[in-house]
Amino acid sequence: MTADNRQAGQFTSLWAQLRATAGRGPAPYVLTLAYATIVSALLLLNPTTGLGTDMVVVLFLLLMFVIYRAPTMLAFKLTLGTILLGVIMPVFGVLNPFYIDVVTKAGMFASLALGLNVVVGFAGLLDLGYVAFFAVGAYLWGIFSTPQISNIVPGMVPLNGSWFWLFLAIGLAVGALFGVLLGLPVLRLRGDYLAIVTLGLGEVIRVLATNLDRPVNITNGAQGIKDVGRPPLFVEPLFKALGLNISVIQEYQLYFYFLVLLILALTVLVVYRLNNSRIGRAWTAIREDETAAIAMGVPLVRMKLLAFAVGASFAGTMGVIFSALQTFINPPTFDLLRSIGILSMVILGGMGSIPGTMLGAVIVTLLDLQLLPRIASELSILQRRGVPIPSWFDPAQYQRLLFGLLLVIMMIFRPEGLLPEDRRRQELHQDDLPAPAAEQEQPAPAAEAKPEPGS
Repeated sequence: MTADNRQAGQFTSLWAQLRATAGRGPAPYVLTLAYATIVSALLLLNPTTGLGTDMVVVLFLLLMFVIYRAPTMLAFKLTLGTILLGVIMPVFGVLNPFYIDVVTKAGMFASLALGLNVVVGFAGLLDLGYVAFFAVGAYLWGIFSTPQISNIVPGMVPLNGSWFWLFLAIGLAVGALFGVLLGLPVLRLRGDYLAIVTLGLGEVIRVLATNLDRPVNITNGAQGIKDVGRPPLFVEPLFKALGLNISVIQEYQLYFYFLVLLILALTVLVVYRLNNSRIGRAWTAIREDETAAIAMGVPLVRMKLLAFAVGASFAGTMGVIFSALQTFINPPTFDLLRSIGILSMVILGGMGSIPGTMLGAVIVTLLDLQLLPRIASELSILQRRGVPIPSWFDPAQYQRLLFGLLLVIMMIFRPEGLLPEDRRRQELHQDDLPAPAAEQEQPAPAAEAKPEPGS
C-alpha cells in the first residue's frame, strides 16, 4: 500500500469517526441548535440586502435539510422547523421584504417540482409541458377576478377576493382535468416520443393564451392580464395586537408566505402518502417495466392518468396563488424554459425523492432570483472601480448555460441527484455494493478428473 493510499484510508477513517460521534447522544441536538442559532442571529442582526446576506439566506434554507437529515427525534425536528419558518423568517421578512418574496417563490417552485416529480420521478413519464397546468390555474383566477370575465359573459362583474379560497380548489380540479386531457393522447408513448408530444401540448396552451384575444378577448393576448384580484386581508387585527406597524404590501407578503408554506406542507403530505400506498407501488412498477407491470395486473391506463392528474392539480393550485401574488400574468411567463427549469429542479435534487426535489427547487430558485443577479451586480461594481473584468461577462445572462453545465456535471458525477431515493441510489451504484457473503465464500469448483489413457 502506497503512502497516498494510507493517508486516504486514515482520512476516511477519521471522517467516519467524526460522523459517528456527531450522530450519537446529545451531539446532533447541540450541533443543530448551534447551527440554527448562529444563522438566525446573522439574519436578524444584519438584514441589509447584499451578497453576504444572500449567502446567509442560503445557509438558512439549507438548515431545513440539515434538520431533516439529523438523527434526532421527530418532535425536535418539527418544533425547530416551526420556530425557524414560522417566527424567524417572517421577522426577517419584515426587516427586509426582498428576501421573504424570494423564499415564497422558492416554496411555490418546490410545490411545482413535487407535482412534476409525481409524473417524472414516481411514474417515469417524461413531461416537458408541465408549465401548461401552471398557466391554466393562473389564467383561471386572472380571468374571473378581472374585467376580462365580462368579455366572455356579458354583464358579469369580476369576482371579489373572497372567492380566492374557492378558486384554490377549483384550480386543483381544473388542473387535474387538464392533466387527464393531456395524458389521454400519450398513453401509448414512452421516452423521447412522450417528451416531444408533451412539449408540443404545453406550447399549445401558451400559444392559445397569446391568441385568445379575438374574436372574443378571453386572455387579452400578449399584453397579459393586470390588476388580478387578491384575497382579503384578515390578519390585520393580529398584526395590530402584536404591535407591528407594517405596510399593506408587507402584510400581503407575509400572507402569501404562510399560504405557500401551508400548501407546500399539504403537498408534501399528499405526495408522501401516495408514494407509500398501492398507487405509489403501481407507479414504481410502471417506471421500472411497463410490460411486467401489466403482467402483474397493474391498471396501466388508470395509473398513468392518475399520475398526470395528481401532478397537474398541484400546478393548477399554485397557478391561482401565483396570479394573485404577482397581480399580472402574460404568456411569456409560461414558456418552455419554465418547464425545463422545473424539470432541472427534479433532476438536480433526485428523481423520485421528495426532500431531494425540494432541495433542487430551493437551489435553482435561489440561483435564478438571487445569487446570479447579485453576483452580476457585484461584478459591475468591480468594473466601475477599475477591475479588469470583460463588460460582456454577466452571470445573470448566462443562467441557462450555468443550469445546463450544472445538469451535465450532475449526470457525470452524481446522476442520482443530491438527495436521491434509496432505490435509485442502489440501482446506479450497484457495482459499488459489497458482494453477498455467500458469493464471497463460495469455493472454487474442483477440476474434473481426466480419464487415464487406455481406460
